[in-house]
Amino acid sequence: MPVPSRLLPGAPRGPVCVVAVLAGAQVALALAPGSGPTRDLLALALAVAVQLAVVSLLRWRARRAPGERSLWHRLATAMGLLGGGAVAAALLVAAQAGAPLTVVPVSVAHLAAFPLLYGGMVLWNRDSANVADPSDTVLGVAAALAVVAVTDTALVHLSSPFASSPWWQLQPVIMQTAAGLVLVGTAATVPFISGMHRDPRAWLLLTGVTAHLVAGTAIATGASWGWAVTAVGALFVCAAAVVRPVGVPRTKTDPAATTIGAFVVLLASITVLVTVSVGTPSPVAAWFAGVAAAAASVRLLLNVRDLAQLTESRRQALTDELTGLANRRAVLRRIEELGAEPLVLGVLDLDAFKEVNDGLGHAAGDELLRLLAQRLQPLLGAGDVLGRLGGDEFALVARVRAGTRPADHAAHLGLALQDRLAAPFEVSGLTVHVTGSLGLTWHAGAPAAPAGLLRQADAAMYDAKRSGRRVEHYDVDRHGDSSGRLALVEELRAGVQRGELVLHHQPQVDVVTGRTVGVEALVRWAHPTRGLLQPADFLPLAEVHGLMGPLTDEVLTQAVAQAAAWHRSGQGLRVSVNLSASNLLDTGLPQRVAGLLAAHDLPPSALVLEVTETVLLSDPDRSLAVVAALAALGTTVSIDDFGTGYASLTYLHQLPVGELKLDRSFTADLLTDGRAGAIVASTIRLAHQLGLRVVAEGVEDPATLLHLRALDCDETQGYLHAPPLPATELEEWRTVHERQRTGARH
Repeated sequence: MPVPSRLLPGAPRGPVCVVAVLAGAQVALALAPGSGPTRDLLALALAVAVQLAVVSLLRWRARRAPGERSLWHRLATAMGLLGGGAVAAALLVAAQAGAPLTVVPVSVAHLAAFPLLYGGMVLWNRDSANVADPSDTVLGVAAALAVVAVTDTALVHLSSPFASSPWWQLQPVIMQTAAGLVLVGTAATVPFISGMHRDPRAWLLLTGVTAHLVAGTAIATGASWGWAVTAVGALFVCAAAVVRPVGVPRTKTDPAATTIGAFVVLLASITVLVTVSVGTPSPVAAWFAGVAAAAASVRLLLNVRDLAQLTESRRQALTDELTGLANRRAVLRRIEELGAEPLVLGVLDLDAFKEVNDGLGHAAGDELLRLLAQRLQPLLGAGDVLGRLGGDEFALVARVRAGTRPADHAAHLGLALQDRLAAPFEVSGLTVHVTGSLGLTWHAGAPAAPAGLLRQADAAMYDAKRSGRRVEHYDVDRHGDSSGRLALVEELRAGVQRGELVLHHQPQVDVVTGRTVGVEALVRWAHPTRGLLQPADFLPLAEVHGLMGPLTDEVLTQAVAQAAAWHRSGQGLRVSVNLSASNLLDTGLPQRVAGLLAAHDLPPSALVLEVTETVLLSDPDRSLAVVAALAALGTTVSIDDFGTGYASLTYLHQLPVGELKLDRSFTADLLTDGRAGAIVASTIRLAHQLGLRVVAEGVEDPATLLHLRALDCDETQGYLHAPPLPATELEEWRTVHERQRTGARH
């Protein structure tokens, strides 16, 4: 297997080879004995050739690196300045201008190259979101000025003979040295800050730039070996330009760490200012220290601003904007932080919250969520987190205290949460009662995936909502297929739109005459792969996931159309349709029903709308208003499963009810349980006194039918007559039934 090349594709090897040859010549020239003008001139010529080759290669690299173009352009210009300064210094040395003057061009070149090299390293800092920004250059300048100030102060206090040198000779050297130290230090630390320390280019550039900085000073002082060091440094820079970059993942750094450099600079500057004020005065040192302190202060202020913004961004990223609670990301993070520590996770979903939004407006719904968040806060213990997962769904991550079983803690938490929901809420000037379904799960010490725990609590919550038990603990045997249920919900949503719902009709028979007077329309789902699904397989999911509105509209449309067809054929059957809790909170339902009746020219009396006692309890005022509007259309309102709910008998007085349906639990025990018989008899008498029709469900045998006839029940429904049937099969059954009925009469 061929080894991949470490060079960039298309990298020009010619300039690199030229620099390598020239560097070898410079090293050989420096090691050779002897000296003289000819030798110095040859060294200078070689140096110029090296610098031209390096600059041309760096310009080529800039054209090939769109993401790092500025870096390589800066580096090319800086190398040109350093080389130019060294050449100028060499010419002054050859002209015997004297050491003080020969240092000046090197110092000027170094100071001119400083912002280019420093700025390039800042640009190369890959962690630009936290560390690298234009203000880093401010810190670089401040650091260089601080070094100058410290050096000036040290020279004065140590009575160094250099302190008496002219300022134009001394200060450029000190500034050049300070800039060099800052550059080398930055070049050595940036690779670690940015995660580039595994990229060989970083160390090649560090070596090359350091060599140029050292060699420039050597050349200015007349050292012949300076040119050899310059050439070798140039070779390292060339290697960095043609080497293939190594892919390095972005590293996360603590933004607070970036303030350390500014603190050091500020501390050094203040130390100089204090030293100068109490000791030997040094106006130059004081001036440099003051400027450095000001620049470092600016950098610190910028850092404080950035840290405040970053803190706020992190807070917003982990906070629910509406309630101020933790959001889903923060909840999952808290579960992960607790690790193997025992915890309980609860997911709470408000029941019928959509109706609050639809009836009172989204502003009222938002207010209710905020009030609930405030009410649940006192449940939090140390280290617990309360969050809003979205919509009307909340989550509570609770640590399990030492000596407490997680199951016991979960049970206590469930009771406490339900207790918090017991009192009503004042929303937009109205008193609103809400209930919630809570799913609980926990782990006793074995770390669990946060998303997995959340799915467990979610599955238990949906079971609690479906069963009406309010609180459910996760059980792997019952809740293990939460993803399958969610997939079924999405299939149901699409199935309603595709017309996969079908109606089966169970006949309702007059007890005295035996004539079929009506049918109950019962929905089935003709699933494309699972076959015909019963209501228990999908209606609870539809209620939980907000699909009852469109589903009921589809059932009503089909039922009214079928009833109209029967009326046109002279059969005149009533059709009963069940309504759910969410349907009774839909104030637009009466208008849609009226539209259906008008569109199909069906008399309102041919439509019976069945409601249970329990569904009236979620929001009695709104439910009663919707029921009254439906009855005002002329439809018949029926109380379904009468006797199984907790509604007051006053509802029979308040509601415009025309029919009661006895639950099958009473008819099944009618012949064997005297108490059930007494309840059925008294209910029939009460209903008749109120002018209501009574329909008994679940009639399975002739003896029960005879007993109901003796009690003056009006109509019966059950498998004694027929199971729920498609419309065509019902018509066939009815033909046979009518033939048998009329034959029996004759």
